[in-house]
Amino acid sequence: MDGLPVAVIGAGPQGLAAGAHLLERGLEPVVFEAGDGPGAAVAAWGHVRLFSAWPELIDPAAARLLAPAGWVAPGSGYPTGTEWIGSYLAPLAGALGERVRYGTRVVGVSRQGHDRLVSAHRDEAPFVIHAVDPDGVETRRLVRAVIDASGTWRQPNPAGADGLPALGEQAAVAAGVLSYLPPTPAQAAALAGGHVVVVGSGHSAMTTIIDLAAVAREAPGTRVSWVLRRGTVGDTFGGAADALPARGALGIRSRQAVDDGLVELVTGFRVNRVDLEGGQVVLVAEDGRALPPADLVVAVTGFRPDLSFLSEMRLDLDPILQAPVRLAPEIDPNVHSCGTVMPHGARELAHPEAGLFLVGMKSYGRAPTFLAMTGYEQVRSVVAALAGDHQAAARVELTLPNTGVCSGGGLADETAEAAGSGGCCAPPVEVLSIGRAPASA
Repeated sequence: MDGLPVAVIGAGPQGLAAGAHLLERGLEPVVFEAGDGPGAAVAAWGHVRLFSAWPELIDPAAARLLAPAGWVAPGSGYPTGTEWIGSYLAPLAGALGERVRYGTRVVGVSRQGHDRLVSAHRDEAPFVIHAVDPDGVETRRLVRAVIDASGTWRQPNPAGADGLPALGEQAAVAAGVLSYLPPTPAQAAALAGGHVVVVGSGHSAMTTIIDLAAVAREAPGTRVSWVLRRGTVGDTFGGAADALPARGALGIRSRQAVDDGLVELVTGFRVNRVDLEGGQVVLVAEDGRALPPADLVVAVTGFRPDLSFLSEMRLDLDPILQAPVRLAPEIDPNVHSCGTVMPHGARELAHPEAGLFLVGMKSYGRAPTFLAMTGYEQVRSVVAALAGDHQAAARVELTLPNTGVCSGGGLADETAEAAGSGGCCAPPVEVLSIGRAPASA
């Protein structure tokens, strides 16, 4: 397989960084991207400002690849998704050139001549990438290894509290009154004077709340309801305890919106039914409570990985998170109340299918709080392992910041309340003073 390329699935931040690392190691990448350009998922939330600063959003190998062409890394500040693409991801994709195949969706990964059951000489067989090209023609490509950096963006979690869409949820989506994307500034402004419901407690929900609170401040008749599934709040919103100040500011500002009366916080509300009433939408909880009719429901409750095209691969995934089993204990919100994870690489991301790695957001399965710098460390280690440099693969070259966020989504109410009482998520001793806080992502 020495003459075959390494397949990278996804031309997002981690996929493109993997391409740069592969070239630096003398390995040829071929990048399959379903979208029509680099960072297609990032483009979908391009108006949102990241809470990571520029130095944390640029992979070192990517910077080295770009430098000979005169590219200069932005030195400071917090870019929007659109700015991240324009100033970094697009130039990086350009440096990789025709190695990136846009409009090409991977629909299957297999081993040549081996289905999932066949073990004999399996590791010696090339992988086969089954893809559909921009013309709708199915293609096959032999590769020596596979780095799946396809992310989770196309697989949002539903508003339904039991992991499946609530009754009527899909009809509400079709009617345009329930969305899984934070509204753009123009969309938020158009909701002035109406009622908006936000479901979720993560950084995307906080970003949405901050933007809608600004609309409510300018248009006092605007009503914003913030729905949390858990019955207690505790230190869920983090704050000054976060080692990334811009991310911590999200929690502070969203909580301030509640304290200022711009947002109504609804706790212990687990969505069971979504009713359409005269062009509006009504959420009904498992306990029978119903919210007032809303013009829009924004469900930002996280994402999950698409494993369908890996059905012929031998994966070792945690049964709860759908993350690699060696990584799962570090990121499981049922185990850790604070969203901090140790740096990790090829060893933790390996599967029984030799040569296959899930990296980036997809490697976290259903767990939250993923950082770009975590993914860059992952691909550095994985590519080193593929190149046979196992010493570099095992080396840790990253120190991750504490999130300061307690009480993961899997925690019961009483556990969440206890988790907010101390430890790594102790209440902040000072409050950040910040003007326009960069938003999430």
